[in-house]
Amino acid sequence: MERPFKNSVSVAEKCKKLQEVVNSEDSLAILIYADPDSIASAFALKRIFWRKVKKVNVVRMNKIERADNLAFINLLNLKHQHIRNFKTTEVTKWAIVDSQPNHHDGFNKFHFDIIIDHHPVSDNLDADFIDIRDYGANSTILTEYLQATKIRPSPRLATALFYGIKSDTNSFARTTVSNDINAFRYLYKYANLNIIKKVESSEMTKRTLPSFQLALERLSFVKRNAVIHLGEVQDAATLVIIADFFMKMAEVTCSIVSGIVDRKLVVIFRNAGFRPNAGKLAEKMFGHVGSAGGHKSMARAEIPLERLKPDAKTAPDLEQYVLNRLKNAGGD
Repeated sequence: MERPFKNSVSVAEKCKKLQEVVNSEDSLAILIYADPDSIASAFALKRIFWRKVKKVNVVRMNKIERADNLAFINLLNLKHQHIRNFKTTEVTKWAIVDSQPNHHDGFNKFHFDIIIDHHPVSDNLDADFIDIRDYGANSTILTEYLQATKIRPSPRLATALFYGIKSDTNSFARTTVSNDINAFRYLYKYANLNIIKKVESSEMTKRTLPSFQLALERLSFVKRNAVIHLGEVQDAATLVIIADFFMKMAEVTCSIVSGIVDRKLVVIFRNAGFRPNAGKLAEKMFGHVGSAGGHKSMARAEIPLERLKPDAKTAPDLEQYVLNRLKNAGGD
């Protein structure tokens, strides 16, 4: 489908149309798949509708586990609810930001009146207001709304939007447009940079501390690769956190962290050098026994444990199995 607004339509005109979708008696729920960009966008939209509707709630579909995202929410006091704890019967209008209805199965249960997103346009969208743009971050769209409606963001909201743009563009290392840069510059003068620094440096929680301790005990090196097997872990997110953490070592150009999740050997790859290519290395090491692949800088492999027998049975066996596969693959 074509975008609902032509390029000639100004942001001010879009905002006028947006505010016509709801009225003072409406109870609006803004549904998100929570990450910094979507959370910041939701709270900006909530600010736009402040005192214009009966009530506005921000509701998320997912569990938040990353330490930096938890710090982001807690430091900025961005209060919202999980969908299972939210009374949907009181809602008269629904909005979705930084996503579209087909992006998550849980979204299909609701009819959205407002859709604001920066991902490629899906087919068969149906809402009174749809604004989808090829921006690097959804927070950029909402920042432009604030500017068009002459709302100066509070330091808390500006910091959230600033970090939303920074995180979703990977500090502009990913594809961005000039609008992202302009919004970032605008928010800079209002944002609390000390909070940004704290959020970005938050890499562990009380729950993940034992995993870091275990990782240090089990750390081994194969040339410039940091290799760690954690044994059984609750979820793969822990492996990702550990893999990212050990990329901070000056001597390391690639980190490979493995663990057992739901009767599968899950291996996370992170790479910062010219070689190896993380995706190709994952395929070479594990493509013959499971799913494996990714990009140059990050990759993942998943192998059902039954496919590894008799190669690996216990945690030490699995650790040695990963090391052997790396050496056989010629990892540098």
